[in-house]
Amino acid sequence: MSQTYKKLFHGTAMDVAKLCSVLDTLGIIPVVKDKAESARLAGFGTLFTDQEIWVNLDEFVRAREAAIELGL
Repeated sequence: MSQTYKKLFHGTAMDVAKLCSVLDTLGIIPVVKDKAESARLAGFGTLFTDQEIWVNLDEFVRAREAAIELGL
């Protein structure tokens, strides 16, 4: 990931979807990294099921506060 993004969270698809929904309402556009989907599209199998959320460094503090409020 670029130097302008920072990893905010990693977890299940349900938790990632919930946090992304809250971030969208705050006007923060998250980047979701899904290793399992990437592997599937490339024709490989994987045991990874977790997804990652990355946000712009400028929005990281607000995004982290939202994650904490959700208990994530």
